[in-house]
Amino acid sequence: MGPSQFQLMQADPQALDRLDIRFRWGRYGIQVLRCHLTTLKAGCVIQAHKHRDFEFHFIPSGTGAVVLEDGHYPVHAGMFYLTGPHVIHQQEADQCEQLDELCLHIDIVKLDDVPAGEHPDVPWGEEWEVAEAEECMRQLNTMQARPTVDQYDAMSWFLTAYRAWHDRELGAFSTIRQAVIQIMLRAARAHHVTQINTALPSRDMNAYRYGLATQYIRDNYAHALTLEEVADELHICGRQLQRILDEQGGETFSGYLERYRLTQVCMALTNADQTVEQLAGQHGFSSGSYLHYVFKKRMGLTPQQYREQQRLHKITDGTSPTRSVPLY
Repeated sequence: MGPSQFQLMQADPQALDRLDIRFRWGRYGIQVLRCHLTTLKAGCVIQAHKHRDFEFHFIPSGTGAVVLEDGHYPVHAGMFYLTGPHVIHQQEADQCEQLDELCLHIDIVKLDDVPAGEHPDVPWGEEWEVAEAEECMRQLNTMQARPTVDQYDAMSWFLTAYRAWHDRELGAFSTIRQAVIQIMLRAARAHHVTQINTALPSRDMNAYRYGLATQYIRDNYAHALTLEEVADELHICGRQLQRILDEQGGETFSGYLERYRLTQVCMALTNADQTVEQLAGQHGFSSGSYLHYVFKKRMGLTPQQYREQQRLHKITDGTSPTRSVPLY
C-alpha cells in the first residue's frame, strides 16, 4: 500500500482520536487513545519521552529515525516500531524529507473474569478469542522496540478504520474494533519468527454430525424421512450415520425418529383437538391406526387416554402428567 492510499486520512487526520473507542477482547479491555496520521516536517525532532501505554508507529512514507536507549535506528516507508509501556524514544524526521506516521496509542487493561469455558453464558467461540488475545498480549509484552518491516500490512487497517468512520458505514464500531485488533495481531506476528501458536479449536466430528443429524430430523420429522436422506445431507453413508447415532445417543435412527414424533404428538394431544388420523398425517405416521399402535406400545395408554389424562391434570391442579415422552 503506497503513501497515496492514505490521502483520504489527511482530510481529518485526528478524526478517530475524537471517538471514544473502548471494547473488550478476550479478557482485556482496550481503549483507543490515539489512532491518527501525523506528519513530522523535514528536520523535526520530537524529544525523548515515554508512555505508560502501548504505542504503535507505522511509516507509510518518508524517512527518519527513532532513537532508543540502545541506539539510533533509521526508519523508512513500510516499517514500524512499538514503543511499549515506559520505552523512552525520540523521533526524528530526515533533514531533507518529511516523515509521515500512522500512530495507534492504546491502553490495555486486564479484566477480572471467570476462566474461559467455565461459564454457561460464554459460548460461541469465546474460549478461542480469549486464547488468541492472551497469546497476542504475551508476544507484545516481549517485543523489542527496534523498527522492523510491516510484512503483514498492519498499516492498511488504519485506512480501514478511517473509511468506516468517514463513510458512516453500518457497523463502523465493529469495523474499527476489528482494525485495532488486526494491527495488534499483525504487529505481534512481524516481530516473531514463529507464528502465534494458539491452537484453533477442533470439532469432535461425530458429536458435530450427531447434532446436525438430529437437528435435520427435528426439522423434517413430519414427512417420510429415511436414514439415507439424513446421511446424504451430512455427506456420509447410512451405516456411518447409524453408528454415530448409536455412539452419541444410544439408539437407532428409527428409534430416535419415532421418539421425537411421539414427543410432538404428545404436545398436540395436550394443546389441540385434532383426531388421531389428523395427528398421524401431521407428524409423520403412515396412518392413524399405526400411530395408535405405536403410542400404546410406548406410552402404555392410548392417545385418547393420554389427552384425557392431560386435561384432567390441567383442571385439577395444573401439574404435569406422570407419563411422558422425553423432550429434546
